[in-house]
Amino acid sequence: MNAPVTACAGRRERLPLLAREGWGPSALVVALAVALSLWQGWLAALPAWALAVLVLQFFRDPPRVIAPVAGGVLCPADGRVIALARGADPYLGREALKISIFMNVFNVHSNRLPVEGRVRKRWYHPGRFVNAALAKASAENERNALWITTPAGDDVVVVQVAGLIARRILCYVKEGDLVSAGGRYGFIRFGSRVDVYLPIGAHPEVALGDRVQAGSQLLARLRDQSDL
Repeated sequence: MNAPVTACAGRRERLPLLAREGWGPSALVVALAVALSLWQGWLAALPAWALAVLVLQFFRDPPRVIAPVAGGVLCPADGRVIALARGADPYLGREALKISIFMNVFNVHSNRLPVEGRVRKRWYHPGRFVNAALAKASAENERNALWITTPAGDDVVVVQVAGLIARRILCYVKEGDLVSAGGRYGFIRFGSRVDVYLPIGAHPEVALGDRVQAGSQLLARLRDQSDL
């Protein structure tokens, strides 16, 4: 299996460093820390400032160099690869290559589209909130799935899965939308995972345990380079 491949040429985004999902919570905890500092002094307010730092780091959303590769699948999330195997795709009823990325509370939680194409269908399933690192989380936890068909006709399914602490999945695309690879499309609040189901002929560009970065790193190739 190949080592992770980082795309090195492409457009650089111009995004705020703090995800819009975090503007409200961040303003609240910073205001609380400032108020406690003025009322009781900086030392007494240290726990509030520590909380503010944790909230700010959780909602950070650094810009990325987005560099789609022909026939390539970009990483949809920051985190660690915890599953990479053939198995059943429960959404399209096919055998597929499944790659899962686990995001802990210290990872960037902004989700990216793995491929360009048209969103054919979107599924939302309410569910449990077991540890997202467990295999059963893919079938039992709250989740939001997108089926995207690429211009070349490949079907890719990407699934946002809630975790033990996560209590809200946000998705900003809908059925019928035309989407670009690497584009920001959603956010999961607190620890969670993203599953990707690829055609069985796809070739992974990551290995189990790899740390990956959303949008600017290849997760897989949909076919051999000789076919591109």
